[in-house]
Order: sequence, then structure tokens, then C-alpha cells
Amino acid sequence: MNVTNKRNAYIGCLGIVGIISTEFGVIGILPQIAEHYSITIEKAGYLLSAFALTIAVTGPFMVLYASKFDRKKVMLFGIAMFFVSNVLSVFAPPFWLLMTIRVLPAFLQPVFISTAIAVAIKDMPETTHHRLMSIVIGGIALAQVTVIPFMTFMAAHYGWEISFAIQGVISLLAVTAIYFLMPAMPVKEPKSFSSQLSILKRKTFVLSTMMNVFLIAAWFSTYSYFADYLAKVKGLSGEQISYMLLLFGIMGVISNFFAGRLLGKSLVKTTVIFLLGTLILPFLLTYSNTSMLSVSLIVAFWGMMYGPCFLTAIAYMVSRAPDAKEFANSLQTSFGNLGVSGGTAISGWFIGKQGITIAPWVGLFFGIIALLFIVWRSVEELRLIKYDKNRMKTVVDGN
Repeated sequence: MNVTNKRNAYIGCLGIVGIISTEFGVIGILPQIAEHYSITIEKAGYLLSAFALTIAVTGPFMVLYASKFDRKKVMLFGIAMFFVSNVLSVFAPPFWLLMTIRVLPAFLQPVFISTAIAVAIKDMPETTHHRLMSIVIGGIALAQVTVIPFMTFMAAHYGWEISFAIQGVISLLAVTAIYFLMPAMPVKEPKSFSSQLSILKRKTFVLSTMMNVFLIAAWFSTYSYFADYLAKVKGLSGEQISYMLLLFGIMGVISNFFAGRLLGKSLVKTTVIFLLGTLILPFLLTYSNTSMLSVSLIVAFWGMMYGPCFLTAIAYMVSRAPDAKEFANSLQTSFGNLGVSGGTAISGWFIGKQGITIAPWVGLFFGIIALLFIVWRSVEELRLIKYDKNRMKTVVDGN
């Protein structure tokens, strides 16, 4: 594996740690934010769903626009926006202003992630792509195993504002690494917009996109309310929840590592195996007791199955658009965040009506829909193969 590509992959990983810490870091402190601003947990969840919705709506357009600029400058500017957002958030402005400050860097998140993946796999053979992608996307699980639980722990002792200060430090480290360690990468021959947009005409790609939406929605229906669920249903304290987030993240890092290798052997089977966790988790959470051992085992399983969700979603989508990987990556990020927003908002609505215990069952519903889209795409691919064989036979017989 090329040393430069591997280094760039780890720099991209660090940047994603900063990005994910910013986006998902609020999950562990939502109850504290709700209490500080005297709002409901569902309204506090808007900090996550509004961020994700912004990415979903603007992501593809931002990536298309940024595709003509030097990739180093694009990544540098993108992560710098996250740093500024975190610094301003420390001052705990009014809730409407806090939401505005948190949402602004969301415009550049898909740009950073798609560019980081493109930089990591640039000029490398197809056989190494999934491994390099797993390093970059591993930043998601790494954030969950280090920064997010640490922020939750610190917030429990020193107040939720310190979480944003920690996020700012991580973003600053990423800015420094990109500036000093990554070479300039001007785009010599930018792809035309029309050539990239053409992948939207492929039915199998559209089906993959829909699967991605429901896959992410399935996980975030419950994960977005991780702290609130464990506090209200399992009776855990803020410090205990931080330990559970740490365990959750550790299992996610481990499973993300193995998923990167399994994807190269069987894309569909690997995707399905980890998706099945959304169907099993509700039963485990609902029919288990509140002992720390029981909760720990369930959280370990939860983290293991959730960990590779973004990696499998990216690999599943990009497999149907090998000629426009950056744009496909941006669509995954955008539609994945539509899943984050939708899963968080819809689950929040049900929580408001029926209580926090309903959240995992909302995830099960979305998980079933995601599985149906996998089946649909597989049937469509078999139909295309059969069509191509019949056409070849007609050509041969005609000759």
C-alpha cells in the first residue's frame, strides 16, 4: 500500500474524527442541553437532525462545485469551518443561535468526506480501495471510542460547554495535519457535471441510495437518543453512560476493521449481516434487565453492529458508480444524513407520543425497509445479467 495514500487516509481519518465529534458529540449531552435551555429532548435533538438535513439537501451540489478546486485547500477550508463553529459554541449562545452556528459547517461535511476518500484511494488498485476507505471512515468509529465518550464524561463533571471546546481542539489538530503533511493536489482534468450526474439514471444506484437512507435511519432512530434511553430505561448515570459510549465505540472500531476486509469478499452479505443488528437490538433492549453486565453486553453488540454502517453504505452505493466515486460518496453522505435526520426526527416524534422505549422499534421498521431495498437491487441486477446474456445470444445467433 502506497505510503502517501496511507498517510492521506489517516489525515482524512483525523478530520472525520473532528467532523463526527461535532455532528454526533451532542448525542451524549442532549439531556443537559435540554435542561439548560428548558426545552424537550425532542427539540434538543434538532441540533442533530438540522445538521443532518442541511447535509442531505446541499451535499451533492457542494461536492460538484468543489470538484474543480485543489483538494488540499478544499479539505483545509472545510475542517476550519468546524473549528470556528466549535469555538463559538463554547459560549452557549441562545438556542436558535447555537443551532445556526452548529449547522453552518454542515454545508462542507460531504465535501470533506468525499474528498478525503478520493485522496486516499487516488491512483491505487481497486483491491486496496476498501481497506483505505475503512481507514478514512474509521474516523467515525474512532470518534465514538475516544472523543464522544470523553466529552460526555467531562460534560457530566464540568458542564456541557466543555464538549464543544474538546471538539474544537480535535478540529484544530486536523487543520494542522492537513496544512503541514498533505501535499497540494490541484485537479488537472475535472469531470463534467453531466458525466457525474449520469449515475442518477441507473436504477440499481437509485435503489442503493434508498437502502442507504433507511439503513442509517434505522440505526439513528435509537443511537440519537443513546444517552436518554440508557438514563431513563436502564437507570444509568451520566458517568456510566460515558463508559457505555466508550464500550460502544471500541466495538465499533473493531467491527469497522473487520468489515473493511469482509466487504472485499462479499459486499451484499457483509451489508446484510450488520444491518440485521437493527432487527435484533429492539428485542435485546426491551427484554433485558437493568444490571450493568446485561447493559454492557447489549451495548457491546450494539456498537459492533452499528460500527460499519457508514462504511458498508458507502461501499454498497459506490459499487454501482465506479466511474463517479467522489459524487457517489457525496450522495452517500447526503442521503445518509437524510437518514440521520429522518431517523432522529421520526423517532423523536414517536418518543414524544409514546416514550423513549419506542425508539428501537422505529429502528426495526426502518431496518426491514432497508433489507427490502437490498433484495430489490439484487433482483434488478439478476434481471440485467439475464438481459445482457439474451442480447449476446441474439447477436451470436444473428451472425
